[in-house]
Amino acid sequence: MTPVVLTVNAGSSSLQLHLVRDGRVLRTEHSERSPDPSAAERTVADFLAEAGDAEVAIVGHRLVHGGDAVVKPTVADDDVIEAVRGYADLAPLHVPPALALVEAARRALPSVPHVLCPDTAFHAGLPRAAATYPVPAEWRRRWGLRRYGFHGLSYAWAAGRAREMLGRPAEDLQLVLTHLGGGCSVCAVREGRSVDTSMGFTPLEGVPMSKRSGSVDPGMLLWLLAGGRLTLDELRDGLEHASGLLGLSDGLSGDTRDLVASKEEAAALALEVFAHRVAREVAAAASNLDRLDALVFTGEIGWDQPEVRDDVCRRLAVLGVEPPARWDVDEDAVVSPPDARVPVLVVRPREELQVARDALTLLPR
Repeated sequence: MTPVVLTVNAGSSSLQLHLVRDGRVLRTEHSERSPDPSAAERTVADFLAEAGDAEVAIVGHRLVHGGDAVVKPTVADDDVIEAVRGYADLAPLHVPPALALVEAARRALPSVPHVLCPDTAFHAGLPRAAATYPVPAEWRRRWGLRRYGFHGLSYAWAAGRAREMLGRPAEDLQLVLTHLGGGCSVCAVREGRSVDTSMGFTPLEGVPMSKRSGSVDPGMLLWLLAGGRLTLDELRDGLEHASGLLGLSDGLSGDTRDLVASKEEAAALALEVFAHRVAREVAAAASNLDRLDALVFTGEIGWDQPEVRDDVCRRLAVLGVEPPARWDVDEDAVVSPPDARVPVLVVRPREELQVARDALTLLPR
């Protein structure tokens, strides 16, 4: 019988559970708030009970940041989980809830393998020039400071779909992909491999996000910390919870749907800054390629916010990108004009299917 995979995706403020078989989702549950760790085991058990006779063969867990402890899909045991916990402060919004769900799922399903699928794996082969920070060499040696990159599961799926949609093999494609959602990033892919990405040591770098700042002048941060203007905790909370689209819109919303519908000047500013920064990162990523074969949008915003796609594309004429000819899509599609020099693709985010695919590589035969 074809194995059933339970995929667990604990986000910074959400939980997604999926049962997957043969690349198809059998059952799903999505909540906008991660469960309290004490309730996590019950959440998983209830989901499985409602699934009836679907017998889970393996569990795949999305792991945003595994540091150097998990750099590829890895079976979770006590030692691996403890090693990952040592990197939790690099992604404090993501890793602690993910590990709580791993432990809960292991208790609920103790007899099947549990596989950690890191978002960083797709970027593990970043070239030195893209992976290295220009900080003192002693810092890099002592603390392992380097650029990891994130959203790798989403990029792996979207790059695969781009190959299928364009009918070209990986070795013949050079792409820029952008994952736009609660978290946002851009990635350059050459011959199936990530060669640059906008997120780095933590998921805070890069373009503005729903509530996270993205990259800002480090000198400004030092100035805010100096002289008692902000405490370290206040700075961290502001950058992670009150910045990005939410901060740009003066607290109106971190959701592009609200901002597009709003008539407030602050909403317009937020969308303008967002599109500007995404387009700038796309152009920077393209500098790592010999040519641009396609621009791919994925993530919740990339998938279902045509206004944002249009605004970003209009800023990229220098790369040969044209505004999309199609706006609303209900399936993966090429949305650029038929004669466009650079195809623009929209791919539905399917991290659960990529997690299932990666987990199955470790299923005992």
